[in-house]
Amino acid sequence: MKRFLWPLAIFLILVVFLGVGLTLNPREVPSPLVDKPAPSFTLARLHHPERSMSPSEMAGQVWLLNVWASWCVSCRQEHPLLVQFSKANVLPIVGLNYKDQRPDALKWLDDFGNPYSFSVMDTDGKVGIDYGVYGVPETFVIDRNGVIRYKQIGPITPDVLQNKLLPMIRKLQG
Repeated sequence: MKRFLWPLAIFLILVVFLGVGLTLNPREVPSPLVDKPAPSFTLARLHHPERSMSPSEMAGQVWLLNVWASWCVSCRQEHPLLVQFSKANVLPIVGLNYKDQRPDALKWLDDFGNPYSFSVMDTDGKVGIDYGVYGVPETFVIDRNGVIRYKQIGPITPDVLQNKLLPMIRKLQG
Protein backbone atom coordinates (compact mmCIF):
# COMPACT_ATOMS: atom_id res chain seq x y z
CA MET A 1 0.00 0.00 0.00
CA LYS A 2 2.84 2.41 0.85
CA ARG A 3 4.37 2.18 -2.60
CA PHE A 4 1.14 3.66 -4.06
CA LEU A 5 1.35 6.64 -1.68
CA TRP A 6 4.70 7.85 -3.09
CA PRO A 7 3.33 8.72 -6.55
CA LEU A 8 0.35 10.44 -4.93
CA ALA A 9 2.63 12.47 -2.64
CA ILE A 10 4.86 13.50 -5.56
CA PHE A 11 1.80 14.45 -7.59
CA LEU A 12 0.46 16.63 -4.76
CA ILE A 13 3.82 18.37 -4.36
CA LEU A 14 3.89 19.13 -8.11
CA VAL A 15 0.33 20.52 -7.93
CA VAL A 16 1.40 22.86 -5.09
CA PHE A 17 4.42 24.10 -7.08
CA LEU A 18 2.27 24.63 -10.17
CA GLY A 19 -0.32 26.53 -8.12
CA VAL A 20 2.34 28.83 -6.67
CA GLY A 21 3.92 29.36 -10.11
CA LEU A 22 0.59 30.40 -11.61
CA THR A 23 0.24 33.19 -9.03
CA LEU A 24 3.56 34.83 -9.99
CA ASN A 25 3.70 37.86 -12.28
CA PRO A 26 5.92 37.13 -15.33
CA ARG A 27 6.70 40.88 -15.62
CA GLU A 28 8.42 40.74 -12.23
CA VAL A 29 11.34 38.51 -13.09
CA PRO A 30 14.00 39.18 -10.48
CA SER A 31 17.10 40.71 -11.99
CA PRO A 32 20.52 39.96 -10.53
CA LEU A 33 21.57 43.46 -11.66
CA VAL A 34 19.20 45.37 -9.35
CA ASP A 35 21.26 47.11 -6.64
CA LYS A 36 24.44 46.47 -8.63
CA PRO A 37 26.45 48.95 -10.74
CA ALA A 38 25.09 49.33 -14.26
CA PRO A 39 27.33 47.59 -16.79
CA SER A 40 29.65 49.97 -18.57
CA PHE A 41 29.59 50.45 -22.33
CA THR A 42 30.58 52.92 -25.00
CA LEU A 43 28.22 53.11 -27.96
CA ALA A 44 27.67 55.45 -30.89
CA ARG A 45 24.75 57.84 -30.61
CA LEU A 46 21.85 57.21 -32.96
CA HIS A 47 21.51 60.76 -34.29
CA HIS A 48 25.24 61.55 -34.20
CA PRO A 49 27.13 58.29 -34.80
CA GLU A 50 30.44 60.15 -34.74
CA ARG A 51 29.80 60.80 -31.02
CA SER A 52 29.69 58.07 -28.39
CA MET A 53 28.08 57.74 -24.99
CA SER A 54 28.98 55.90 -21.81
CA PRO A 55 26.90 55.59 -18.62
CA SER A 56 29.68 57.40 -16.75
CA GLU A 57 28.48 60.59 -18.51
CA MET A 58 25.25 60.30 -16.51
CA ALA A 59 27.04 60.21 -13.13
CA GLY A 60 25.44 62.44 -10.53
CA GLN A 61 21.91 62.18 -11.93
CA VAL A 62 19.06 59.71 -11.80
CA TRP A 63 18.14 58.50 -15.30
CA LEU A 64 16.21 55.89 -17.24
CA LEU A 65 17.71 53.52 -19.78
CA ASN A 66 14.91 52.41 -22.09
CA VAL A 67 15.66 49.49 -24.42
CA TRP A 68 13.62 49.81 -27.63
CA ALA A 69 13.58 48.91 -31.32
CA SER A 70 11.67 49.98 -34.41
CA TRP A 71 10.59 46.38 -35.02
CA CYS A 72 9.16 46.02 -31.50
CA VAL A 73 5.35 45.95 -31.34
CA SER A 74 5.24 46.47 -27.55
CA CYS A 75 7.51 49.52 -27.89
CA ARG A 76 4.71 51.19 -29.85
CA GLN A 77 2.41 50.57 -26.90
CA GLU A 78 4.65 52.34 -24.36
CA HIS A 79 6.08 55.01 -26.66
CA PRO A 80 3.30 57.64 -26.38
CA LEU A 81 3.59 57.44 -22.59
CA LEU A 82 7.36 57.94 -22.80
CA VAL A 83 6.90 60.93 -25.10
CA GLN A 84 4.41 62.47 -22.67
CA PHE A 85 6.61 61.68 -19.65
CA SER A 86 9.69 63.20 -21.30
CA LYS A 87 7.90 66.53 -21.69
CA ALA A 88 7.70 66.81 -17.88
CA ASN A 89 11.54 66.87 -17.72
CA VAL A 90 11.55 64.72 -14.59
CA LEU A 91 14.83 63.04 -15.54
CA PRO A 92 16.87 62.16 -18.62
CA ILE A 93 15.68 59.19 -20.65
CA VAL A 94 18.40 57.47 -22.63
CA GLY A 95 17.34 55.10 -25.39
CA LEU A 96 19.22 51.89 -26.09
CA ASN A 97 18.23 51.03 -29.65
CA TYR A 98 18.48 47.24 -29.62
CA LYS A 99 19.40 45.07 -32.63
CA ASP A 100 18.01 47.61 -35.07
CA GLN A 101 19.07 49.33 -38.27
CA ARG A 102 19.93 53.01 -37.89
CA PRO A 103 17.67 54.25 -40.75
CA ASP A 104 14.71 52.28 -39.35
CA ALA A 105 15.28 53.65 -35.85
CA LEU A 106 15.58 57.25 -37.07
CA LYS A 107 12.40 56.94 -39.13
CA TRP A 108 10.55 55.41 -36.18
CA LEU A 109 11.49 58.34 -33.93
CA ASP A 110 10.54 60.82 -36.66
CA ASP A 111 7.15 59.12 -37.06
CA PHE A 112 6.27 58.62 -33.38
CA GLY A 113 8.23 61.31 -31.53
CA ASN A 114 11.50 61.26 -29.66
CA PRO A 115 11.27 61.06 -25.86
CA TYR A 116 15.00 60.47 -25.44
CA SER A 117 17.70 62.88 -24.36
CA PHE A 118 19.61 60.76 -26.86
CA SER A 119 19.71 57.16 -28.04
CA VAL A 120 22.65 54.88 -28.57
CA MET A 121 22.89 51.99 -31.02
CA ASP A 122 23.33 48.43 -29.73
CA THR A 123 23.31 46.91 -33.20
CA ASP A 124 24.74 43.53 -32.21
CA GLY A 125 22.88 43.29 -28.87
CA LYS A 126 26.00 42.84 -26.72
CA VAL A 127 25.08 45.65 -24.30
CA GLY A 128 21.58 44.23 -24.04
CA ILE A 129 23.11 40.91 -23.02
CA ASP A 130 25.23 42.66 -20.38
CA TYR A 131 22.05 44.24 -18.98
CA GLY A 132 20.21 40.91 -19.00
CA VAL A 133 17.63 42.05 -21.55
CA TYR A 134 14.99 39.36 -22.08
CA GLY A 135 13.25 41.28 -24.85
CA VAL A 136 12.18 44.78 -25.73
CA PRO A 137 11.00 47.02 -24.28
CA GLU A 138 12.78 47.01 -20.95
CA THR A 139 13.53 49.99 -18.77
CA PHE A 140 16.12 50.48 -16.04
CA VAL A 141 16.12 53.15 -13.33
CA ILE A 142 19.74 54.07 -12.62
CA ASP A 143 20.68 56.21 -9.62
CA ARG A 144 23.25 59.01 -9.22
CA ASN A 145 25.99 56.51 -8.43
CA GLY A 146 25.34 54.42 -11.54
CA VAL A 147 23.53 51.64 -9.66
CA ILE A 148 20.49 49.94 -11.20
CA ARG A 149 17.58 50.37 -8.79
CA TYR A 150 14.71 48.93 -10.82
CA LYS A 151 14.11 46.92 -13.97
CA GLN A 152 10.79 47.03 -15.83
CA ILE A 153 10.29 44.10 -18.16
CA GLY A 154 7.79 44.90 -20.89
CA PRO A 155 6.10 48.19 -21.67
CA ILE A 156 5.75 50.93 -19.12
CA THR A 157 2.06 51.43 -18.41
CA PRO A 158 0.40 54.43 -16.74
CA ASP A 159 0.02 52.28 -13.60
CA VAL A 160 3.71 51.32 -13.55
CA LEU A 161 4.72 54.93 -14.15
CA GLN A 162 2.53 56.35 -11.36
CA ASN A 163 2.90 53.60 -8.77
CA LYS A 164 6.43 52.29 -9.27
CA LEU A 165 8.66 54.53 -11.36
CA LEU A 166 7.70 58.02 -10.16
CA PRO A 167 7.81 57.21 -6.42
CA MET A 168 11.20 55.54 -6.87
CA ILE A 169 12.54 58.41 -8.99
CA ARG A 170 11.40 61.00 -6.41
CA LYS A 171 13.01 59.01 -3.61
CA LEU A 172 16.29 58.69 -5.54
CA GLN A 173 16.31 62.37 -6.50
CA GLY A 174 15.43 63.54 -2.98
